[in-house]
Amino acid sequence: MTSMPERAAFSVQPAARGALLRELALLAAGLLLLALVIRVHWMADFAVFFILVLSFDLLYGYMGHLSFGHMLYFGAGAYGAALWLVYGNASAWAALAVGLAAAAGMAALLGGVVLRTRGASFALINMAFNEIGHFLVQSPLAAYTLGEDGLSCTADPLFGAISLYEDRWAFAFCGAVLLAVYALLRLLTRSPFGLLVRSIRENESRVRFLGYDTFRFKWIAFVIASTIAALVGGLFTLVQGFVSPRVISPFGNVDVIFAVLIGGAGSLAGALIGAAAFLAIKNFLPVIIPELSRLLDVKLPQWELWLGVVLLLIVFSLRGGIVGTVQARLRNRKPAGEAQ
Repeated sequence: MTSMPERAAFSVQPAARGALLRELALLAAGLLLLALVIRVHWMADFAVFFILVLSFDLLYGYMGHLSFGHMLYFGAGAYGAALWLVYGNASAWAALAVGLAAAAGMAALLGGVVLRTRGASFALINMAFNEIGHFLVQSPLAAYTLGEDGLSCTADPLFGAISLYEDRWAFAFCGAVLLAVYALLRLLTRSPFGLLVRSIRENESRVRFLGYDTFRFKWIAFVIASTIAALVGGLFTLVQGFVSPRVISPFGNVDVIFAVLIGGAGSLAGALIGAAAFLAIKNFLPVIIPELSRLLDVKLPQWELWLGVVLLLIVFSLRGGIVGTVQARLRNRKPAGEAQ
């Protein structure tokens, strides 16, 4: 009885082609404009963070599962790629494939465990697994990962000519991957599968009553989100040529969570806007605070304290994030305009 609705729900129907192309064009234009404002060698890092936030938004914003362990899969992808480059061969494509396979397999196994919980239990169990992964690369596997010293690696140029160690090529390739991931998630979230995942977030019991295997669809969404995180982890390795336990640290989840909350959970545009806002705040505060201290001739607290204050003010003042708040205000204005 459940096979027909499940097949229908998982069939990804393409969104309006024109609308998707417009969104991709806007995203590409935004990246190019951003490259005019900041240095090009930062742009690859920005694109990597954008993709990571998009993957987390699928898990939290669309499925409604807050995880404190998303960096486990980013780190697995990063270390999988790095270990292949060091102990296997220098093929960038093979390194990405190994990182993806390792993290996807891990997500498939752990998803079967963590998705049997919800709420705070889900968040904390994921953080526990993340901490285990962080410990493993630091100590038990230090003979291979070199522990805190990190692992340096080198990949061959893509197609024999494109070196990701050159800023312009790194930006171009990471930007292309960002556009591809955005298109994939836009198609997925607007498909019947995406509608079903959002329905599970709102009322899982009702969806289960309709005959759907909700655990199966949550597991699929979890694996997709984790695999995208692994993809961007491998991309990070190819661009940086170096990985350390920092890439799999549970503390990295805080950045991703705040980015989604700032932009607005459950919105791909919100995830991108939140990621850009978070990176702007995080990168410019270390410059602004010392300058203010000099101008005011007062020793101000370290910029990390101000970062926390600014983030809390934004999150509490914009409960629905930037996109959610703007949409709510537009909805509130519409009835008033119609009444006139």
